[in-house]
Amino acid sequence: MFPPPYASAGHLHVGHALHYTQFEIIARFRRMNNFNVYFAPCFDNNGLPTEKYVEEKLKITKNTISRSEFRKLCLKESKEVEEAYADRVFRALGHSYDWSLLYTTIGQKAQKVAQMSFLDLIEKGDCYRAEEPTIWCTYHQTALAQAEVQDLKRTTKINEILFDLEDGKKITIATTRPEFLSACVGIFVHPDDKRYKNLVGKKAIVPLFNQKVPIMKDEKVDREFGTGIVMICTFGDTTDIEWWKKHKLPLKVCLTEQGKLRNAGKYNGLNIEEAREEILQDLKKENRLKSQLDLEQTVGSCWRCSTPVEFIVTPQWFIKTLKYKKQLIEQAKKIKWYPEFYLVRYNDWVKNLAWDWCISRQRFFGVPIPVWYCKKCKKIILPDKKELPIDPTSQQPKKKCKCGSSEFIPDQDVFDTWMTSSMSPQIATRWLEKPQSFKKMFPMSLRPQAHDIIRTWAFYTILKSYLHFKQIPWKDIALGTFVLDSKGRGMHKSKGNAIWTEDLLEKFNVDVIRYWVGTATFGEDLPFQEKDLVTGTKFQTKLWNASKFALMHLENYPLEKPKKLEEIDLWILTKLSHLIKKSTDLMMHYKIGDSTKLIDNFFWHDFCDNYLEIIKDRLYNPDKRGKEAKLSAQYTLYHVLLNTLKLMAPIMPHITEEIYQSYYAKKENKKSIHISAWPKEIIVDKNAEKIGDRFVEIVKQVRKFKAEKNVSLKKEIKLTLDIEDKLLLKTALEDLKATLHAEISFNRFKIELT
Repeated sequence: MFPPPYASAGHLHVGHALHYTQFEIIARFRRMNNFNVYFAPCFDNNGLPTEKYVEEKLKITKNTISRSEFRKLCLKESKEVEEAYADRVFRALGHSYDWSLLYTTIGQKAQKVAQMSFLDLIEKGDCYRAEEPTIWCTYHQTALAQAEVQDLKRTTKINEILFDLEDGKKITIATTRPEFLSACVGIFVHPDDKRYKNLVGKKAIVPLFNQKVPIMKDEKVDREFGTGIVMICTFGDTTDIEWWKKHKLPLKVCLTEQGKLRNAGKYNGLNIEEAREEILQDLKKENRLKSQLDLEQTVGSCWRCSTPVEFIVTPQWFIKTLKYKKQLIEQAKKIKWYPEFYLVRYNDWVKNLAWDWCISRQRFFGVPIPVWYCKKCKKIILPDKKELPIDPTSQQPKKKCKCGSSEFIPDQDVFDTWMTSSMSPQIATRWLEKPQSFKKMFPMSLRPQAHDIIRTWAFYTILKSYLHFKQIPWKDIALGTFVLDSKGRGMHKSKGNAIWTEDLLEKFNVDVIRYWVGTATFGEDLPFQEKDLVTGTKFQTKLWNASKFALMHLENYPLEKPKKLEEIDLWILTKLSHLIKKSTDLMMHYKIGDSTKLIDNFFWHDFCDNYLEIIKDRLYNPDKRGKEAKLSAQYTLYHVLLNTLKLMAPIMPHITEEIYQSYYAKKENKKSIHISAWPKEIIVDKNAEKIGDRFVEIVKQVRKFKAEKNVSLKKEIKLTLDIEDKLLLKTALEDLKATLHAEISFNRFKIELT
């Protein structure tokens, strides 16, 4: 599955480059493992992010232009961004999608799937319309789902306000929201609070507005907060909603959809902040504001604009989620989570769900809700599934209402963008277009995604898959790496700390950037440091130079295996076989970074620093060492370099392909390294490994000695080895002498200059 980038972002930063390349590496790896990889790219141009982008770019709002014109602008602008992304980012990064499978979340195919899902869930009884208190963003003027609310920390004032009782006595209530006094419908105390037991059953008079409200008891009252007496207003928070329903209290609406006061007398038309200040000033004038204290609090806010959310009663469409919490936790257990601890985050989210999923949005650009309402009897009219996709604002029902009326009011709302994205497995695998193909590919193999949208994209997709098919949507979910800046903050355009992918591609070779991506591991944050790209440049240069050296000595290699392999050749092939086994296992578990570290270490140290130096004598002096000894080195060199290139091919596709084409393509009869077979273990010889490890240890000690003596590595030496080395290194002695330029004897380890 391809996590579609918002076509409204304008630019994609290095964090996006890493995330998308990270799972593209997995796709390449799986292809080489003989999997038939279905890899459909997608762009998310649906909903509020696109609207916001268009409004900001063109300096317009949805309220200053017609619905149809605004939608045309959104499509036009998002199309331009998508084309730029495809060419300047994804193709530039060497991504191997099947572009013929491209879809967008606002495209006709996606709209049809989203609307089909809606109709199917209505049939199943899992989707309903209700006039309920809903989470509301006053800035975007739309309902929100619980998953679209994020915590916002702020400093506010807790205000102690005097209320009169009917009998003339007074009580003090502490509140952070005096602007809601006009909507106060009740007062609560804790049933076990001895201070206020005598108040229960009495009535209080709300200051400034003078309505009488009952004083009741409820165990949810926090006796330690403020004065221990709480007012309920419709609606200041979720507790107000809970008590309003539980105690069947009246509804007083004091807030408009734009966040301005109404039904509040002289305060009508003021926004929340203005009303709060004026009401506090009037309370002071009447000596009803006893005190004010600073309070650090966390409130819910819109995840797009950070405006604190409100709760407004509006008619909305909902999908039932609360009744399925247990089943959704069970479904998630059937999926393999990488890293596994993210399953806990998912489970915590499900357990703490308090609302059904509100799926309707009061915006223009989105998938239309396919509903009309009979003008006469108000009955809900649904289209036939064969008619999808439809826009009820421009199309009419094809039949009359049962009451006989042919006049209809279209639903003006659109779906929450997650209503479509939650069906992305079904859209990607062409559920409605190619049902047989869909059955083959569903559940999908892998969902790669960011960990900050577990509660939205992961949760909603698991929910929809369960409601429609009683299946999991994918077998594995891998949570991507977050790229951090030098201060440990996540990269974001709004923070001014983003490094744009296009700028990076101008400065660094694409394979160098991909090498850096290859050092990351799913689920672990990675700081961005330019020096890490320098490391990639060095690796690329070393790979090129080492390959150039190797291929020079393979020009006349007859592609045959020698009768006997030298011990050092068996050693490097054994090391390579261990690497292949470990790397394959790590990649199968999405641990790309760990795999890259192993390959890097093998290539630099085992292969370049040691093996290439050790075999030079055999390659350059076949008359001295014998043709079989050279053939053994050539055979080994051929396979070690080829398999190292294959191991690095998913990470650095361009340089590995270039080297492969220059020599191996004709030899291996595969037109590209990227459709060749992933390496398999060649040979494991434990005795040769033991010999080679000791060999390399001695080489390291001699190199250190020569460095300390400030002499050339080619300087002749006398080397005395331990007695036990005599038998162990017997078959590798000629290579050791040639590598170290040494005269060797056995007694007790000692190095001397000649």
